[in-house]
This record gives sequence, structure tokens and C-alpha cells, in this order.
Amino acid sequence: MKPLLQMRHPEPAVVEDLAKHLDCQPVIATVLANRGIRTHDEAQRFLFPKLGDLRPPFAMAGMTPAVKRIVSAITNKEKILIFGDYDADGVTAALLLQSFLRDAGNPAEVYLPHRIKEGYGLKSDQVLKVAVPAGIGLIVTVDCGASNHEAVDAASDHGIDVVVTDHHRQPMPLPRSLALINPQRSDCDTGFESLAGVGVAFQLAVCLRSHLRNIGFWRSRPEPDLRRLCDLVALGTVADICPMTGDNRILTRAGLTVLNQGIRPGLAALTAASGLRLGQVTATDIAFRLAPRINAAGRIGHAGLAFELLSETDPVKADTICRRLNQMNSQRQDLETEILEQIQRQIEQRPELLSAPALVLAQDDWHPGVLGIVAARLARAHSRPAVLMTTADGMAKGSARSIPGVNLHACLQACESLLEGFGGHAQAAGLSLCTDRLDDFSRRFMETVVEHSHPEDFISRLQVDCQLDLALVTADLIEAIEGLGPFGTDNPEPVFLATDLTVVTSKIVGSRHLKMTLRQKDQPAGRPVESIQFNADSTDTPIPRFFKQVAFRLGLNRWNGNRTPQMIVEAVWTS
Repeated sequence: MKPLLQMRHPEPAVVEDLAKHLDCQPVIATVLANRGIRTHDEAQRFLFPKLGDLRPPFAMAGMTPAVKRIVSAITNKEKILIFGDYDADGVTAALLLQSFLRDAGNPAEVYLPHRIKEGYGLKSDQVLKVAVPAGIGLIVTVDCGASNHEAVDAASDHGIDVVVTDHHRQPMPLPRSLALINPQRSDCDTGFESLAGVGVAFQLAVCLRSHLRNIGFWRSRPEPDLRRLCDLVALGTVADICPMTGDNRILTRAGLTVLNQGIRPGLAALTAASGLRLGQVTATDIAFRLAPRINAAGRIGHAGLAFELLSETDPVKADTICRRLNQMNSQRQDLETEILEQIQRQIEQRPELLSAPALVLAQDDWHPGVLGIVAARLARAHSRPAVLMTTADGMAKGSARSIPGVNLHACLQACESLLEGFGGHAQAAGLSLCTDRLDDFSRRFMETVVEHSHPEDFISRLQVDCQLDLALVTADLIEAIEGLGPFGTDNPEPVFLATDLTVVTSKIVGSRHLKMTLRQKDQPAGRPVESIQFNADSTDTPIPRFFKQVAFRLGLNRWNGNRTPQMIVEAVWTS
């Protein structure tokens, strides 16, 4: 089904003013205006984000007691255990905090749970079997812990303090930890709600460094440069699909600069293994090349392998780990394809599934590590929330993904009485329930989705920034567009619309990708532009010789010093 085009219409006066004061092409000014930027000062902050523009994190709820307790552990040489999550956000957050603490002289250890064997979050067993025997005095969670009441209580019973840092929706009541830093807390109005788990860990490091500076701690050892940790913030923030605005944008831009310098051998090796070049890595590359490989460790094996890679200083060892991650990523892709094909066959056999407001499916042989990715693909393809679960031993556990306009966390909260547990965000969540409640949950979830949505939410939409003639597509324009990055949620890569295009040449590359050169019909002498349409719909073959409309993004093929413009086709219309 073709998406519904939504053409943006910024105020002409705003576009004209931005183009004049920034001395930029009207296309660039239009995109800026579409992102809510109205003044020259706003544009300068957007185009040139600086770490100095970050909001001070000291007033975040829970920050003061957290800093005091961790500083006490540092100065008294207590054993600290950092407990993280098994995804890229959790892995980078754990390494960031460990790096800072080790710079401060504390040999903090990291524990990352096994996704399948242990599940998400801090558990009482981990406190009793790991922290207590090791003589841990303080546990600091990263990217988790907000709802781990039993584990926090177990730690307290054994004389272990817990500092929770998290960014997921904060359920009530709060765990009885010594301190809880979570910008989702109802009493935290500092504007950090969009931070990833690694972003929260970074802000904690900022406050720790400042407090240690105030007490003269750094007089006896080098004060760490936190900018060198921003590559981890960029990796975790992009991987967790956090809004690419405000502090996230500033930190990600700084992190991409550090990443492209190649100062972290493990990340440099991963960049090469992903077919990328240092100096050219973008947020999009993180999202589609680097993050999937990092996440593959936790999905297929153990996240410790990803942690080992990012902390590795030997390039030879890093290359070996990258080969293993590439193998895991290939296995992950095969599992996704298999599950997706099974579901597509179910939909073909039971088309009524797509008459429901959501897809809720469960099967006993699905690999739990890839269900979130498959659910996301289903949600995008069918414009409705998707919940996929694997069943075993009387329990169903899985992942859910939503569509814009439908708050998944609110929907699951309305089904709380049927669930054993759940957590996450408005667009992504995990859940577990007894298998004998699956039918009741499916019914209630469907009802709740209807209650929390409008009919138009289920219509696939493609927002277009403006119409763009191919004569204006140049390498210089595309480089200017790249300067509007990093792209991501709330700052999407610009999409343009061209009309009346002639297909000059075309061929299928790979198995389903359509490579073409296109020319505007009313410009027969104009230079054709290369284009690629990934996963082209088979119904578009034989390939038309003319397109009435083409929605596309723009990119540059850089090779041997040459810069060749390329259209990345999002959708085509032949009539």
C-alpha cells in the first residue's frame, strides 16, 4: 500500500528570512523551518551544536544523593558493581561509567545479564549470587532498575546500597534505592526526558567529575576528558532510537566527531567490519550498520562480547571479535527472515488478522532475541502495533512495537492486571504473561489500542519537506543537507518530491533493489540522476518508463575523490 503523502508548508516569510541570514539555499531554509526553527539564533544552535550548550544536570532528581554516595565509594575504595542491560544502550552506558570510575581510581566491575537466561533488569538472584560473594558495597544500575523493587530490597538486606540510573517510564512506587536518577520521574522537570540510558550515565559522570573537582580530588590524578566518552553516548543514543533533538543532538554530534577519529580501537574495527570508513560515519550508519552488530551479541549470545569489543585496546583482538559479531548478525538476520516469513504466511491464510487494530501473535519456537526487530517491521509494514511472544513453561515473553500516535506503554499499562511484568517506552516495550491469559490479553490489548488511538493513526504517512527539481540536485546541496544531521527521531532525514520523471536506465541489483537513472521529463537535456530503491515492491515490475511522482532522500556516493549525487527512493507513483 502506498503511503499517504503529507507535504509540509512552512511560512514563506520564515523560509525567506532564514535563507537570507544564513546565506543558504531555499531548500535548506525550508527544511530548517520544517523542523520548527524560526530565527537565526535557533538555526545557529541547530547547525553548530556545542557541548557548552548542554543544560546543567545537577538539578536532576536523585542526582545529589547519587553523587555523594558514589564519591564516598571512590574515596573509601569500596567495591562498585555496575549493572547494565544487554542492548547497545546498556552496554555503552556500563562502559562509560566504568571508564569514568576507573579514571577516578576505582576498579569498578560490570555485570550484564543474559537476555534469555536472566532477562531484563536487576534480580535478587544476581544480588545474592554475584554482589554479596564479591563483597560489593555499592551497585549502580545503568539503563535499568526503575522497577526492580525486590532486587533493591535484597541488596539493602545484605548491606549493599543501590543507586539506580534509568530512562524508561518510571512506575510507581519508586524502588527503595539510596538514590534514583531517572528523567521520567514525575518529580523531575529538568527537561531530560529524551535521554538514553547512556545519556543519563554521561550526565552522572558530569556531576561526579564536578563534585570531585570541588573537593580537590583531581589534584592528585588527571581529570578525565568527558568528550572522549561521547562516542559511546552517540552509539547508545542512536541505537535506542531516542529523539535527535536538544541534548541528544549535541551529544551525538560530538560523539560522531570522536568516533570518526578512530581513537577507540574496538569501535574503529567495528566500523571497518561494517563496510564503513572512518571520517564518514553518520548517525544513520550507527543505526543501520554499527548498532545491529552491537545488539547481535545480546540477541544471539551474550552482550559481554559487545562490551569486550568496545573496551578492547588491541586492534588484532578487536578484529577477531568483529568477525564473531558479524557472524551473530548474519544469524540474527536469518532468524528475523524466518519468523517474518512465518507470520506473512499466517496473514495470507488468515487475512482477518489485518482487520484488527493490532497484531498479537505467539509461538513456542520463536527466538526471543529478535522479536522486537520483527515486531518493528510488522508495525511499519501494516501500520498498527505489533506484539510478538515466544511461549515456554507456561509463560509468554516478548516484545511490542507501536506506530506514531499510539502510546504503547499506556496501552500495556491498561492491561497490567493480565501481565506478569512490562516496561519500556511509548513506541517500544517488553512484556511477560501466563500463557493461559494470552487470549484475554489479546482482546484487552486490542480494545485498549482502539481507546488510545484515532482512525487516522493507522494510515501510513510519508512527510515531504518540499518539491525539488532534479536540476537542483548537486553534490554541494547534498553536503549542505548532511550538515543538518545527525538525523533520527524528531529530526528525520529530509524527504523530497519530484514529478514527471523519465526512467532513462534501470536494472535489478542484489535480489530486490532497483537501480535507475532518472531525468525530469521537461528537461530532456538535463543531467540524469542516479537512484536506488531498496526492497522494491515486486508489483512494480516490469519497471515503468515514467513516474508521475517520486518521493526520495538524497545521498552522496564518495569514491576515489568523486562525489556523485544519488536519490534514495522512498515511494513511486505511476499515475
